[in-house]
Amino acid sequence: MSILDSLKQRDTAELPLLYLRDTVVFPRSLASVYAMTNFCTVAVGIACAADKRLVISLLRRMPDEKSPDIDVHDIGVVAHVIQQVTLPDGGIRLLVEGMERVRIRKTLYRKDHLAAQYESIPDKPLSDAEVSALLSVVRKDFEQYAEYVKKIPTEVVQTVMQSNDPHRICDVVGHAMNVKPERKQAILAPPDARSRCEALATALEGEIELLAVQKKITQRVRAKIDRNQKEYFLNEQIREISRELGKDDEFNEVKDLETRIAADSPPAEVLEKARRELSRLSKLQALSPEAGVLRTYCEWIADLPWSARTESNHDIAFARKVLDEDHYGLKKAKERILEFIAVRNLTDRNKGPILCFVGPPGTGKTSLGRSVARALGRSFVRVSLGGVRDEAEIRGHRKTYVGALPGKILQSMKKAGSVDPVFLLDEIDKMSNDFRGDPASALLEVLDPEQNNSFVDHYLEVQYDLSAVMFITTANSVHNIPYPLLDRMELIEIPGYSEFEKLAIARSFIIPRQLAENGLGRSKVKIRDDAVLEIIRHYTMESGVRNLEREIARVIRKTAETAVARGFAVKPDGVAGFSRMITAKSVPALLGKRHREDDLVFKDPRPGVAYGLAWTELGGTLLPVEASVFEGEGDLILTGNLGDVMKESARAAISWIESHAGEFGLKYDDFKRRTIHIHVPEGAIPKDGPSAGITLVACVLSALTGLPLEAGWAMTGEITLTGRMLAIGGVKEKVLAAHRSGMKRVLLPEPNRKDLDDVPAEVRNDLEFNFVDSISGGLALLFSGRLADHSAPQPGRTRRSRTSSLSPRARPSARNFPGGRKPPR
Repeated sequence: MSILDSLKQRDTAELPLLYLRDTVVFPRSLASVYAMTNFCTVAVGIACAADKRLVISLLRRMPDEKSPDIDVHDIGVVAHVIQQVTLPDGGIRLLVEGMERVRIRKTLYRKDHLAAQYESIPDKPLSDAEVSALLSVVRKDFEQYAEYVKKIPTEVVQTVMQSNDPHRICDVVGHAMNVKPERKQAILAPPDARSRCEALATALEGEIELLAVQKKITQRVRAKIDRNQKEYFLNEQIREISRELGKDDEFNEVKDLETRIAADSPPAEVLEKARRELSRLSKLQALSPEAGVLRTYCEWIADLPWSARTESNHDIAFARKVLDEDHYGLKKAKERILEFIAVRNLTDRNKGPILCFVGPPGTGKTSLGRSVARALGRSFVRVSLGGVRDEAEIRGHRKTYVGALPGKILQSMKKAGSVDPVFLLDEIDKMSNDFRGDPASALLEVLDPEQNNSFVDHYLEVQYDLSAVMFITTANSVHNIPYPLLDRMELIEIPGYSEFEKLAIARSFIIPRQLAENGLGRSKVKIRDDAVLEIIRHYTMESGVRNLEREIARVIRKTAETAVARGFAVKPDGVAGFSRMITAKSVPALLGKRHREDDLVFKDPRPGVAYGLAWTELGGTLLPVEASVFEGEGDLILTGNLGDVMKESARAAISWIESHAGEFGLKYDDFKRRTIHIHVPEGAIPKDGPSAGITLVACVLSALTGLPLEAGWAMTGEITLTGRMLAIGGVKEKVLAAHRSGMKRVLLPEPNRKDLDDVPAEVRNDLEFNFVDSISGGLALLFSGRLADHSAPQPGRTRRSRTSSLSPRARPSARNFPGGRKPPR
């Protein structure tokens, strides 16, 4: 008896093992499998050398470094090798037939292959009602599955329909289904017929649902494709009919675009580029995506102005009249516009100026741009740069991107319709940058008169001439503008307004406009000057007039409510018969209690208190400084949210006072055994800059000596350790702040005498100005000589200060712009 026959007589037998990665072989089915590893090819060779039988099982997981053992599923089949073909790479392709299901008891590692000890799993017939019902469900689902798949032979379907053997049905259907190997293994593995039928029914139901969804999607896609093909076919028919009739719309569209582009006389480079793109467009199908991109590109070239110019106004008198009608004051800005018109009368070769209006909010910078356009007779376009952080906002996107467009510059030029508009770039100091680029760098070419005649937008890809454009930019502060960009612009300061200027603006502009907007234009409502001053002083605190207009509008709306309540809205003459006089006494009844009182200014002088002046982006402001001296160890405490520069000014002030202590009757112990605390109120607001130097000296010296400053003094000036007073910036805004706060005398550095020309005459006449070139001279004025009572004067240590309350010399200011030296906030 052979060894093989003896193995057959045992409960378990052993055959070579062929493990597969992605194939499950079922009994009663033919399958094509591959033996690719050395273990598998040797096992196939041994099996073919014997009786061509071997055990086939699905590999559970691939062996790796952590677990080199080969792990196969316990349930497999004994298969008979029908055909084998050796492949060029050494693998073997097999055609096998499954014979029976087996359970692998043990995997054995032989010399050069794997073997499996197994036992057969008999297919026990089962004919209860539940299995019969499951078979009915399986037959029905498989028939529906075959309709979806359409690749299952009819003979297979008929076999399933006619068979009553549950195991045979499971084997045939499992082999025919196109599912993952793990799901097929789940159909092969259950031991009894009921479990196999349940697993098969579940797999069929899931596949049918998936195939149904896929079919719906396919039908929708196919319907869409059919519709597009139908539209394309009909459009082609229409196109051919139009050609026969000599009315080719697409050809006419290309010719029309070419005519429109040529009519505006663009440069030769642009014309050549447009003709190339139009030639490509004529060869493309009308509905193709590329045709849409080219058509949009050519339309942009056709819509942009290339040579169209406006009839600019050359009448200086008319321009002055327009500027004065729209805005009060703003002398420097108006003079620059009139200069431009005068030069244009002499030559047409001058390039468009690049102006930058810098000033606090609400001072009329944006509206001044519109007035400039009206005065010049040009079109006006505005682009807000606040929050812009993408370079493509300026230069555009490449036209290959989906939805690409030119940047804001060319979009606005298309809107202007001419090559010489007034172009306002609003809030240029509010730009930022990120990973998408720096828009400020992109503006360098736009705002450079030497380069903007060849500006290239990424979308257009040809040069565009911006040299005839009059660019105007606006900003609240120049500190956030990069220096290379700032250097390309001509800075014109738009300062804050005094009370008298605000009163004139309200009387001439704000009140008539608000009466008309609120339906009281024909009424006899009057707002007296004292009412306007009440609003200016106690309901607003600003350099501009935006809040003033807002409060006046509230007053007029309340008055309109009264007119309607009295029935004037339904009277024949309407509100024409309604009259009312609004005075300062009636303002609280309309606006409520006062919003602002001069609570930062003590009515009575106190030791250790001085009032400085500061410049901010919102205009000038009064800066109270307080100092207190108490027993300690000679420390200096600084509070009030002070910046580094202001802290250094405080230390310089203490050092100067210590070095001149004898002049003020102070001793060394007064500093060694005392702590000095300096505080600047409104601690939530950051403050920085050197111009509070004289204020710090005055308040600390007042605290040390116990002598209060003379009442009504406001001061500003940078100090040095040698006792000098240096020039500061923002003189006009600071003086206006002192005037708003009710101060009577202002102390300024001698170098700033020339800057008083910018201060309105009514403010100059209402204040006393004193100019000093040394700290000692300033202290002599602030304390009215009372410091001499503490100690005898030391000759040579103090220079007399030059003071004046007259108008300063009329000379242009070189340091009146706040960007030159950043004073405290």
